Amino acid sequence: MSYDKVEQATELVIGTKQTLKALQSGEAKEVFIADDADRRLTSKVLALAKEKAIPITRVDSMKRLGKACGIEVGAATVTIKG
Repeated sequence: MSYDKVEQATELVIGTKQTLKALQSGEAKEVFIADDADRRLTSKVLALAKEKAIPITRVDSMKRLGKACGIEVGAATVTIKG
């Protein structure tokens, strides 16, 4: 279900740095975080999303999250803009 939501989204932000920017600017609607990503990378995203009260969805695989975004590499975090 979570991967389907990413596949169907029209506006995605892929990657930790871009996700942080989207959260700070108020553009983020929902954040997806891969459980197999480095916690040092995702902890800032997790904290900021909680602070901004943005829904967080955990997924099991960076590789599958990247594939759902249409890229050939894994993605630690992805944001749906709203």
